[in-house]
Amino acid sequence: MVKTLVASTIEIDDIDLALEEIKSQLQLDKNLLKNAIAIVSCHYEFVLSGIVKALHDILPCEMVGSVTSPLATNKDVDMVMLSIMLLTSDDAEFTAVLTDSLLNEPASVITNDYKNAAAKHDKKPSLIFAYAPFIPQNSGDEYVQVLSKVSGNVPCFGTIAVDDTLDFSNCYMIYNGQHYQDRMGMILAYGLKPKFYNANISHERILEKSATVTKSDGHVIMEVNERPVKEFFKDLGIMKAAETSFGMTSLPFLVDYNDGTPKVSKILLNMTPEGHALCAGAVPEGSILQIAISDKKDILLTTEKAIDQILADIQNASGLVAYSCIARYIELGANLYDEMKLTSSKIKDEIPFLMAYSGGEICPSFDDGVNTVNRFHNNAFVACLF
Repeated sequence: MVKTLVASTIEIDDIDLALEEIKSQLQLDKNLLKNAIAIVSCHYEFVLSGIVKALHDILPCEMVGSVTSPLATNKDVDMVMLSIMLLTSDDAEFTAVLTDSLLNEPASVITNDYKNAAAKHDKKPSLIFAYAPFIPQNSGDEYVQVLSKVSGNVPCFGTIAVDDTLDFSNCYMIYNGQHYQDRMGMILAYGLKPKFYNANISHERILEKSATVTKSDGHVIMEVNERPVKEFFKDLGIMKAAETSFGMTSLPFLVDYNDGTPKVSKILLNMTPEGHALCAGAVPEGSILQIAISDKKDILLTTEKAIDQILADIQNASGLVAYSCIARYIELGANLYDEMKLTSSKIKDEIPFLMAYSGGEICPSFDDGVNTVNRFHNNAFVACLF
């Protein structure tokens, strides 16, 4: 059995007051069991003010998480907030991992640090929570592929940090009260029984015209249908949007890997000087590319469908963690909180939950309805029920 506790605060100026609010909500003196781990999400101001460090100092366990903006719990939705989810159990176990720097040879770093942590147990974890800072030159797909390989395809769920600065300068990963811009934090969970949900774009919002990726390098698409990718965009009449920052937020890609798994959404970041498409996730050669049209109505519709399925599966579950792409948040326009308000209003007090916005979502898909395949998503709502 796992007991899940959630607490939050919007107090960023008074450390003592913020800690008192968290402690009064967690009530650890009567709720704490043998083993525990904390997942934290917060606006970067809570890092800079010292509250994150002070919070870890009063916790009886390790803490892993990331910066975000905004976020939600059962009772609160706010832009500048700190939320903590504490999992505690007498039988489930948790191991926290802090990698070395990912600036050089990230695959080797993640592989070695995972192996060292996993060697402390005689069985594989049932779930990996993964949290990484935003590193422009690194690919979230690489993180996911490496973790899948080294763990033997243990389900992996998590997020890339995102903030509300113009240059994404404060996208920190958080580990035991410290913050990092070049390391990954992980939680290896033993004894959890997770279920996963993801939603991106409704089928009817996908444009019929598709293309096969014939030349790519990681997250750079060079050619589709053996023609320059920019010609494909011109044919669709979206070249001007592709050349504009955030111009393609409402026109994400859907990528079919041709392996039986659901299509994965990816976002175009910009066009390179060579006319190549720089994406927020890897698009391998041989995959099928389609453009979809995203808007507020479809974002709320797809999120609501996912939540309805979660609520149908909620029996015997103890907690829920959800992440939604920052592109969905941007697309909501003046109604920035609507997706989070929808989630909070539907879940109510049915189950303790934490939801945050993400710079890239890590969540498994299913290749045959049973077996999971770890994926890195953009423009998606993802959730882990356990």
